[in-house]
Amino acid sequence: MKNLIVTLSVTALAIILLAGCGFKSEEEAVADAKEAAEAVFYSDTPVETNYEMESNSIYIPDRLEVESKDESNLILVDGKQTYIVFYNEFEPASSELNYEAAQSDQALVLDSYSDGDKFGYMRILPDDGEGYELQIGIGGAKITTYTQKSRIKNDASELMNIAKSIAIEQESIE
Repeated sequence: MKNLIVTLSVTALAIILLAGCGFKSEEEAVADAKEAAEAVFYSDTPVETNYEMESNSIYIPDRLEVESKDESNLILVDGKQTYIVFYNEFEPASSELNYEAAQSDQALVLDSYSDGDKFGYMRILPDDGEGYELQIGIGGAKITTYTQKSRIKNDASELMNIAKSIAIEQESIE
């Protein structure tokens, strides 16, 4: 009986220690998100569109559903998480308008990316709780969501893919 209690205690302690090692600091999570967004922005891998809007097509990850749409906005949802996609078709992929509007003293991150054809950015703001407002844009497209530290890297990658698909689609129209 004592061996069983000791074994269970050691196992429980090991699980707690291993779980604790899996948690990232805010700095690590933000750095991972920056790296993910930048990698997608500069990637030569094409983003295949899979959803038709009024004036163009965009990529929407399979796990997201379209809740509503109009000419320049899409509301996407995944459970309780909402993603707001705004698109100004009159702004070229190289536009810095949304980036300029995203300036904030509270930003943990406001990074920009440019490859000559398009201009993109990522902004991360702390929200009132324990999460973050993540906004990513390229040219006239911007996508905003509220996310958690554990999801921020994945969300940064997905949002940049969505913005990139709009920018690429816009370039093919121009």
